[in-house]
Amino acid sequence: MTTIKVKNEQEIIKKLSSYVEKISNDAIVNRGRFYIGLSGGSVVKYLCEGLPQVKTDWSKWTLAFCDERIVPEDSDDSTFGCYEKMLIPKTKLTRNQFIILKQGVTAEEAAKDYTEQLKEAFKSDNFKFDLLLLGMGPDGHTCSLFPSHPLLDEVDLKVAAITDSPKPPPARITLTYPVINNARNCIFACSGAGKAEMLKRILRDKEDLPAARVQPKEGSVYWLVDESAAQNL
Repeated sequence: MTTIKVKNEQEIIKKLSSYVEKISNDAIVNRGRFYIGLSGGSVVKYLCEGLPQVKTDWSKWTLAFCDERIVPEDSDDSTFGCYEKMLIPKTKLTRNQFIILKQGVTAEEAAKDYTEQLKEAFKSDNFKFDLLLLGMGPDGHTCSLFPSHPLLDEVDLKVAAITDSPKPPPARITLTYPVINNARNCIFACSGAGKAEMLKRILRDKEDLPAARVQPKEGSVYWLVDESAAQNL
């Protein structure tokens, strides 16, 4: 685990973009394709501002979601909807490069379908992302893996449904730890004083919170934090 401290949110955006550029280009050179998992929340802002400056072969990108809400794509709660409005128009990415939630079905059906879409994208049952961009909630959750929830111990499903999310909307799908901890790289980006207490609990006190369980077996995890978020470290 590596913690990288920078001055402020703008520096987070710059540093995150440089990591994405390097990891994407390494993946494309070495394996011909770049597989990235996106999150919602503040990560959307960082990427929509920073990624348009990245120098990469956009046509070689496959983009999935670390979690997604069971809502229509035009809902403000749709993570894909946010990227479709705010990222696609600023880059050479196209809609068909995104692995998108199936509409009009239950969370369980959406999770099964998403698993099948990932199998097709990876041409394998082994989902090995080059990079997962993760957020951390005020309760220490990441993806849609919440404290004390049974999904924290899920080992069979690669994509799971959740219908009792403590954070609305309640119905979602999420990657599980067998996929998260199979990634080559995981990056958390945290900005602002509101993150400071939880970062202390995870990074300094080593509390067993969902975000702390992100420990790739053969990969790297980076915590990119600004001065306000890192004030208790």
